[in-house]
Amino acid sequence: METKLTAERRSDAGKGVARKLRAAGKIPAVLYGQGLETTPLTVEARELTHLLHGSAGSNVLVDLVVDGEEHLAIPREIQRDHIHAKFVHVDFLAVSRTQTITVNVPVHETGEAAGVKEGGVVEHHLREVQIECLPQDVPDEIVIDITHVELGEMVHVSDLVAPKGVTILTTLEDAVLSVVTPAALRVEADLSVPGEEAVEVPAEDEAAEVAEGEEAEGAEGEGQGDGGPGDGESGSESGEGGEG
Repeated sequence: METKLTAERRSDAGKGVARKLRAAGKIPAVLYGQGLETTPLTVEARELTHLLHGSAGSNVLVDLVVDGEEHLAIPREIQRDHIHAKFVHVDFLAVSRTQTITVNVPVHETGEAAGVKEGGVVEHHLREVQIECLPQDVPDEIVIDITHVELGEMVHVSDLVAPKGVTILTTLEDAVLSVVTPAALRVEADLSVPGEEAVEVPAEDEAAEVAEGEEAEGAEGEGQGDGGPGDGESGSESGEGGEG
């Protein structure tokens, strides 16, 4: 179901003009696509906010009315001022009911995973997927039931069920979410793994190790002394040179 939005043409451009428009409660916009020349527009900020805060979000199908003429369009590029929670600019893409479009839609999970009941937590990897379909078939979201997901298991894009007429373009092997052990519990588990604890060494063994270490050091010292003759020969050669 399309939502009607009225827009006005504008001839002026630039940051100064855009600021004045926003101060007057209007948002700069453009309309392009389907053979149309890029048309600068303005829309009422309140109407745009109401439009984009619906269940369909940025994938809402719009009957954009410009000079009394309706254009089927979807918001394509939306700029926001996140600090003041306001829209700054929006691009509308004109579309055809008979030609497919490519958009991103959110993934929403339902149910409580079996692994969560065992103490795990849901870890998200993808919040949205890319799809292709006709403009009127764009879903608000793609839903996945995770009640069967056990601790340590992962949900992939291939596990998602696309609505009729919708093709998922995101790589099927990509992970959407998984149920994992909380980080704090993982660290605690790693520390308690058998064989990982430090092993206490008896005092007698320590003494034996120290003795062996000293013997090894002594052997190394002797090895260095063996190199002395070489040094001595060098010295002797120096002495002979002196005698000459």
